[in-house]
Amino acid sequence: MPSPSTVNASSFRERVGALRNLRPFLAMVWATSPTLTAATIALRLMRALLPVATLYIGKLIIDDVVMLVQLPDKPVTLQQWLDSGHLNRLGLLLAAEFAVAVAADVLGRIVSLVDGLLAERVSTSSSVRLMEHAATLDLEDFEDAEFQDQLERARRQTSGRMTLMSQLFSQAQDLVTVASLAAGLVVFAPWLIVLLLVALVPAFLGEAHFNAKSYSLDFGRTPERRELDYVRQTAASAETAKEVKIFGLNGFLIDRYRRLATSFYEANRRLALRRAGWGGLFTTIGTIGYYFAYAYIAWRTLTGEFSVGDLTFLAGSFRRLRTLLESLLSGFSSVAGQALYLDDLFSFFEIRPEIHSPANPLAFPKPIREGFVFEDVGFIYPGAERWAVRHLSFTLRAGEVVALVGENGAGKTTLVKLLTRLYDPDEGRILLDGRDLRDYGLDELRGSMGVIFQDFVRYNLPAGDNIAVGRVEARADRERIARAANRSQADEVIGRLPHGYDQMIGKRFKNGVELSGGEWQKIAIARAYMREAEVLILDEPTAALDARAEFEVFQRFKELSKGKTAVLISHRFSSVRMADRILVLAEGKVEAQGTHEELLAQQGRYAELFELQAAGYR
Repeated sequence: MPSPSTVNASSFRERVGALRNLRPFLAMVWATSPTLTAATIALRLMRALLPVATLYIGKLIIDDVVMLVQLPDKPVTLQQWLDSGHLNRLGLLLAAEFAVAVAADVLGRIVSLVDGLLAERVSTSSSVRLMEHAATLDLEDFEDAEFQDQLERARRQTSGRMTLMSQLFSQAQDLVTVASLAAGLVVFAPWLIVLLLVALVPAFLGEAHFNAKSYSLDFGRTPERRELDYVRQTAASAETAKEVKIFGLNGFLIDRYRRLATSFYEANRRLALRRAGWGGLFTTIGTIGYYFAYAYIAWRTLTGEFSVGDLTFLAGSFRRLRTLLESLLSGFSSVAGQALYLDDLFSFFEIRPEIHSPANPLAFPKPIREGFVFEDVGFIYPGAERWAVRHLSFTLRAGEVVALVGENGAGKTTLVKLLTRLYDPDEGRILLDGRDLRDYGLDELRGSMGVIFQDFVRYNLPAGDNIAVGRVEARADRERIARAANRSQADEVIGRLPHGYDQMIGKRFKNGVELSGGEWQKIAIARAYMREAEVLILDEPTAALDARAEFEVFQRFKELSKGKTAVLISHRFSSVRMADRILVLAEGKVEAQGTHEELLAQQGRYAELFELQAAGYR
C-alpha cells in the first residue's frame, strides 16, 4: 500500500520524488509502440523550432518594410514596385513565413493524430497489464476493502493518466522552443530571462502546492468514491431493478447519492476557490514582470539601440517565453501531481501473491491414487476474530463422493477454498497422494478441479460460451459443450431458446434472454462438467431448484462422477444421503462422519437437523 507520505504529499520534496514514476511510465509508453513514440518525438522536435523561425522571419519582414518605406524615390504603383525588384526579398520572406505557418498547422494535426493513436494503445496495454496482474493475485486480496480501493485507483489510472503522456511530450517540445527563444533574448538583454523566471516562480510553487492538495483529497476519498459508484449502479441496473421498485428504494438511494456527491462537490469547491484566488495573485505578478520588460525593450527602441524589427522580435519572444515558461512551470507541477497518481498504478503492480506454484512443481496425478488428507488444518480469514476451520482432519479418498453438511458458518465453503488453494492453511497441511498440496503447480491443480459455487457468475454471453467458460480453451468444441449441457440437464433449457447455443442470455445486451434461477444453475453446473476434471465440487449450486430437481441433479452427479473424486454441499438431506460418505461440520471441524443411516443411528447433530427438515415436509 502507498506510504503515508505519499498520501499527504505535504512537502515539495515528496512531490518531486513522485517524478520517479515517470521513467517506468515512459518505458511503458515506448514498449507499447516504439514506432508511434519515435514518430511523435520527431514531429514535436520539428514543431519546437517553428515559433522562433516565425518570429525571426517576422522581424526581417518588418525591418525590410521599414527600409522600403524610407527609400527616397519609392515606386508609386504596384507594377513599378514589382519592376524595380525592391519587393523580391520581401516576397521571399512572406513566402517563407507562409510555409512555416502551413508546416505548423500540418504538423499540429499529425501530432494530434499520432498522440491519439498512441494514447489509445497505451490505455489498452496498461488495462491488459492490470487485468493480467490482478489475475495472479490471491482471493484474500480481492476480499480486502483496502485492496479494492487500491484496485479502483489503479483502474482509473489506466486511462486517466493518458493526458500525462501528451503533456510530457509537449513539455519536451516547449523546452526546445524556450531554448531557441532564450538564445535570441540572451544576445540583446540576458537579464530579462532572470526577471522572467523570478516573476514566474511564485505561480509555479502555488500550482505545485494545489496539485498535491488535489491528489491528497482524491486519494483520501477513494472509499466514498467507490460507494458513490456503487449507489449509482444499484439505483439504476437490471440486476437490482426488481427489488428497488418493490421496496421503493429509489428515494433512499438517490438521497444517499446526492449527499455523497454534495460532499465531494463542497470539498472540491473549497480547494478550487483557494486555487483560483492564489492563482490570480501569482498571475498578476507575472504580468507585472512582463510589462516591465516590454517597457524596457520599447525604450531601447526609442533610443535607436533596437530596430522596429528587433522590437517586434524581442517583444514577441518575451511574450512567447512568458507563456511557455508559465506552461512549463505549471506543467511541471501538474506532471509532479499526475506522477503522484501513477503511484496508484505502479504500487498496484508491486503487489505480489502469497499463493503461487513452487519452483519445480509436481505433476497433478491422473488419476488420483490415494486422495486428499486434511491434517489438523486451521484457517482464519484476515481481520477475523474467529477461526473459520481449526483442527480439521479427515480423508477424501480417491473415487469417493463425499457430502458436506452443517449449519451456516460451519466451514463448508472454506474447506472447498482450501482444497482448491484459493487459500492456504494457517495451520496444518493438506496432502494429495501423500504430497503437500503446495508442491503441485497451481494452474494444473485448479485446472483439474471442476468447481461451482452457490454465488456462481451469470455471464452475459451466448449460452454455449456460458458453458464453455468451464474450459474456455475448448470453446470451439461444440460436442464437448453439448455433452456438458446434457450431463447437467441444461440441454433442455438451451433447447427452448430461440437460437440455441448461440442465444445471448442475460438482459444486459440487445436480444438477450433472461433465465430463471434454476435454469441459470443448470447452465452453471454444466461448466463443472465442461472441465472433465479429476475432482468435481458442487458448493450449494442448486438452491434455486425445487427438491425434486435438486435430487435429480445430484443423482446424475453421482452417476457421472464414477471414477472421480467428488464433493457436494447441500442443505437438503434428501439429496446428500446418496453420497458414499457424509461429513458433518460444526465450528470448523468434523464432528461426525458416516453414511446417512450411520449418522441417523448416532442420534447426533445430523439426526437432529434431518428431523427438523423432514418435519417441514410432513
